[in-house]
Amino acid sequence: EDLLHNPSGPDALHDLPAKTREQVLMERRHNKVDKEGPKPFGHVDIHKLDGGVVPPKVVHVHPYFLDEKPVTNKEFGLFVRATHHETEAEKYGWSFVLASFLTNSSMLEDAETDPEAEHWVTVDGAYWRMPEGPNSSYKFRENHPVVHVSHRDAAEYCTWRGKRLPGEREYEAAARAGHWGPTNRTLYSWGDSQEWDDASKHANLWGRGKFPFENHGEDGWRGTSPVKHYPPNALGFYDMSGNVWEWMRGGKHKARIVRGGSYVDSLDGSFNHAATLGARATLHGTTTTGNVGFRCAKAPKKRTEYHWVYHDEQVQGRLAVEDQYGKQDHVPQRGWEDRDQFKNDDGERIKKKVVKRREVRSNEL
Repeated sequence: EDLLHNPSGPDALHDLPAKTREQVLMERRHNKVDKEGPKPFGHVDIHKLDGGVVPPKVVHVHPYFLDEKPVTNKEFGLFVRATHHETEAEKYGWSFVLASFLTNSSMLEDAETDPEAEHWVTVDGAYWRMPEGPNSSYKFRENHPVVHVSHRDAAEYCTWRGKRLPGEREYEAAARAGHWGPTNRTLYSWGDSQEWDDASKHANLWGRGKFPFENHGEDGWRGTSPVKHYPPNALGFYDMSGNVWEWMRGGKHKARIVRGGSYVDSLDGSFNHAATLGARATLHGTTTTGNVGFRCAKAPKKRTEYHWVYHDEQVQGRLAVEDQYGKQDHVPQRGWEDRDQFKNDDGERIKKKVVKRREVRSNEL
């Protein structure tokens, strides 16, 4: 029937080719190399704006708790005073500050810049208490997200609180707040509108001005904003897009994951990143900048479950029955329940209460 098929146009699956079967299979299995070069193992296509995998895939996350807002300067200050923690920005003596936030314009001429982001300048003495360097202060910004913290600093704080950093999938599940598709998937928490008038009501982004020296503050803030200034999403979480990037657990030391976008990002990705719900980047674990913060997560305490087992059923899940000659049979013989060695004095079968084994496999990226 396939040989009699006569389509209106060429059909490689049905038309008889002029090549041999081996030649056709060779071409199908060994396609031409892409012009951009061979792709590494595990390569996936990335959405230009959303930053996620194309096409998106459905994943599962276990139940978890997540802070409704990023950690603030006031909360981080309590941690430092209680533990005398020294951040990595203090240890190294410098941190990255946006060029337009420098307290002295002459610093821009002599300071070093990030080779991958020339608008971020190394400033000696900048850390979470002095976000723009000497002569600056976090006072009057105690309700703003803490910045200039590394991945280790964030993890230490969460451990002190009895929590941990959130997983990447956990963060995106909370950020999308039910809008994960395929029919209701959106780019932003407020929908798909790329009008700045709509975005300025929901997220702290750069705005219409030219980056990095023209921020007109249409949303009311040139830098970080208070953690609950903008309305929450459908699940009650604040600042899931914009304001500050947030550290995630996992990744490698030289490529730690941050999600969410920050106040230096744009809507359409014309400069920096597009602050979508899937915004994602990687930073070195020791990186400290004025636009990276974090929030904490916690797994719920699981109830201990018990079950009853009879004599040695918990050993490899099999019974070992010994006959009168000392031979052990792992496959129970007929009538083993009636043997006296498996009964107590009252003639009841011997059983034991044991903790039910639970195995959980990590589902993070």
